[in-house]
Amino acid sequence: MNTETSQFATPLIDPFERPINYLRVSVTDRCDLRCVYCMAEDMTFLPKAQVLSLEELDRMCSAFVDLGVRKLRLTGGEPLVRKNIMWLIRRLGRHLDSGALDELTLTSNGTQLARYAQELADAGVKRINISLDTLDPDKFKAITRWGDLERVLEGVEAARAAGLAIKINAVALRGVNDDEFDRLLNWCGEGGFDLTFIEVMPLGEIGEQRLDQYLPLSMVRGDLSKRWTLTESEHATGGPARYFDIAETGQRLGFITPLTHNFCEACNRVRLTCTGTLYMCLGQEDAADLRAPLRASENDGLLKDAIREAIGRKPKGHDFIIDRRQNAPAVGRHMSVTGG
Repeated sequence: MNTETSQFATPLIDPFERPINYLRVSVTDRCDLRCVYCMAEDMTFLPKAQVLSLEELDRMCSAFVDLGVRKLRLTGGEPLVRKNIMWLIRRLGRHLDSGALDELTLTSNGTQLARYAQELADAGVKRINISLDTLDPDKFKAITRWGDLERVLEGVEAARAAGLAIKINAVALRGVNDDEFDRLLNWCGEGGFDLTFIEVMPLGEIGEQRLDQYLPLSMVRGDLSKRWTLTESEHATGGPARYFDIAETGQRLGFITPLTHNFCEACNRVRLTCTGTLYMCLGQEDAADLRAPLRASENDGLLKDAIREAIGRKPKGHDFIIDRRQNAPAVGRHMSVTGG
């Protein structure tokens, strides 16, 4: 296998002079929940034959590390439902040990964390994002269509006990959880967790009207500012969130606003699906097939050439819109395919 000296690799640069040093990898499109803003209830998942093996995912991620990627985030679907996923995570941990990679993280729905949290910490994962939109068991079941809140809370506690830094991600849903934002802030403060609110994104048909779900975070922030002391923070994690320090809890509150405030100008990331398709932008359909060059040669030269060519097509930004005239998805694929 072709190995370039990762420690000295400079990041890939896109056409708008942005360094691309962050790769999000969807290791599976499957999930054990069916959140109403993410999936249809009756989902059709990819045939297993189309999905990259764990060994191929390791090789793919390692090629990106060789090309200057410094942060890897594993997503899904739910990444921890992928069979033998800990093998991949431990393998990728070697790039942390070598210094080639700054951070290996996950985004999880929390259902499997009670089982895996300590193993994740032992493999070098320091930080994890947990998707949790409500602390009400009935609402949780309604949002996820069949999830058990207590199981997720046990997973959160296991992650904390394992020493993982935890950030809670909550999608802001009009008329669903918009009466719980203060409660979420209090709970995160008590647990020592940061919290990020996310606007609904128009990805994939979900059997719901997204305009009915959509809540602008500019309104949320304005309302929270009446009761909480929010001071803009310089904190950054490499993702799109804008953070504020919360004086009352000592934690941070982030806002991811793809609709009310386009965050594309500083985009440093690309997204790889479990089939080896690279999306240069979450909100655009243009993509690159990396599975073919990966499988065409045991040497990574063809693969790395394909990665470089794809980064050269990265667009300036997305075109997310949700209104009465534009209520269809911006792109046809579901969030679970691309990995958020």
